[in-house]
Amino acid sequence: MKRLENKVAIITGAAGGMGEAEALLFAREGANVLATDIQYDKMKRWVDDARKTGLSIECISHDVTSEDDWKKVVEQAISSYGKINILVNNAGVFPAGSNTENTDKTGWEKVLAINLTGPFIGVKAALPYLKIHGGSIVNVSSIAGLVGGNGPAYSASKAGLTLLTKDLAVEFAKDKIRANSLHPGGVLTPMTEFFVAVPGAEELIKATSPQGRLADPMELAYAALFLASDESSFMTGAELVVDGGMIAR
Repeated sequence: MKRLENKVAIITGAAGGMGEAEALLFAREGANVLATDIQYDKMKRWVDDARKTGLSIECISHDVTSEDDWKKVVEQAISSYGKINILVNNAGVFPAGSNTENTDKTGWEKVLAINLTGPFIGVKAALPYLKIHGGSIVNVSSIAGLVGGNGPAYSASKAGLTLLTKDLAVEFAKDKIRANSLHPGGVLTPMTEFFVAVPGAEELIKATSPQGRLADPMELAYAALFLASDESSFMTGAELVVDGGMIAR
């Protein structure tokens, strides 16, 4: 039996990187997937290819900061698949090179809106359906949600998401809803490709990561799969770090 047989999953930020990898893996493991992203055309290209192979994936344009968009996403999931079992809040933004002095209020609010308020709105929208059968919420945080040095807005948003996850875990355990946070280190995604091309980046990665490399998105997808599946049935409010040992030093 596939690990997500008969499950329905909403996965945000699925135009590429970890979100695309998660959506493909979840579908291969038997889930009916609704992939969402504000970059709809980019997402639709790979979704169309995946559907030709028989995978059960649909996609919808989605601004995670919009309550109206979240309502449409949930309505589409129910219309297409009849239920919601899994919510993966993967969408996020990382303002490269930011620090306290060069971060203005507008930039601060944008990062928190996408990385923290978006998942909160999404959970609120999906809750009535998650409560029916129970389910799993996977909030993709970061090692920046556990240690400093990653820019004020990004660190604050990911730390907030970590604690939001714990609060959800406590509040909704009675409804058989689990909530866990996933904490990637460096992952080779469209959001980090710019960094890899910078002179000296390879040396920096080797110096900061015991494994000396960035993760492939599929390595994070497998971690998300574990948290989404019944294999992690006694895990809630937990922090799953997948960082190649970066914060073990």
